[in-house]
Amino acid sequence: MSSVSGQLRLGVNIDHVATIRNARGGGLPDPVRAAHLAEAAGADGITAHLREDRRHIRDADIERLMAEIALPLNLEMAATEEMVEIALRHGPHAACIVPERRAERTTEGGLDAAGGRVHLAPMIARLRDRGVRVSLFIEPDPRQLDAAVEMGAPVVELHTGKYCDLLDEGRLAEAEVERVRLAAAAAHGAANGLEVHAGHGLTFANVAPIAAIPQVRELNIGHFLIGEAIFVGLEASVREMRRLMDAARA
Repeated sequence: MSSVSGQLRLGVNIDHVATIRNARGGGLPDPVRAAHLAEAAGADGITAHLREDRRHIRDADIERLMAEIALPLNLEMAATEEMVEIALRHGPHAACIVPERRAERTTEGGLDAAGGRVHLAPMIARLRDRGVRVSLFIEPDPRQLDAAVEMGAPVVELHTGKYCDLLDEGRLAEAEVERVRLAAAAAHGAANGLEVHAGHGLTFANVAPIAAIPQVRELNIGHFLIGEAIFVGLEASVREMRRLMDAARA
């Protein structure tokens, strides 16, 4: 169906707590502690990206998150055999398959699901058979959404980075075009049975128009919340994002 009721969920990505930890070495700040604080502040889930080069989240962090947190864990991962094996071993609530290049500072765009069916479909099937809810991080493009449906992925996460970048650059008319594109993609996905999530680059200043899209069921936000936490604390940062999302949805 094309419209969805219910509260919009907030997944908090704790990767960059680990980035800060790894810059110096040792065990602090602890990303698992961040997950507990996010839960206390109203997060509905925790997201962690185990990159191939382990630049922030590490294997031991995933083990602890699975053992210690009550919230669902969304494991972001590249479409590699190593990452599939890790997901199968841990059995997180969800696995979001994302494109990954070693040189990038952050995920730079959506996965080419339409062009990668042969590679992706068997991975999706293996994860689903293990009970892992598979999500594909894609651009708001009907071709990519249709490919997700064809491969049996129950969830897509729409890449909001272009929308956020256009707003940051003051290109408001273009940003509105991208917002409309995101809304149309969310409607198309929901009408074809997909659960639609969104994320990348979202902040207090730009989250409301995305949160207001009725077919979007979950936002995954990390870098901004961790950065804001330096000034106000993580719980206050998450609570304010939760408030803005709820207000936009209302």
